[in-house]
Amino acid sequence: MASPCILVCSIDLQTGYCFGCGRTRDEIAGWMAYSDAERSEIMAGLQARLATVERKLRRETRRQRLARERGEAPASPPALPEAPGQ
Repeated sequence: MASPCILVCSIDLQTGYCFGCGRTRDEIAGWMAYSDAERSEIMAGLQARLATVERKLRRETRRQRLARERGEAPASPPALPEAPGQ
């Protein structure tokens, strides 16, 4: 069975759940030792756990604040060049 890890790997101190996958530290550490049935049981409850994790908004950067104060739209990434023949 695949791991639910999405490489966020940061534990919410209030709930004890990972912000990315919803598992506890013990579940993360013991994942490879669990049987498929144990993993399935854990995975069945992950969405409900993640709903209890309060995600904080990212801090506004200085550049974002200045752009907001000037009334500018957020910068979008540069467009990719078209492939030859298109």
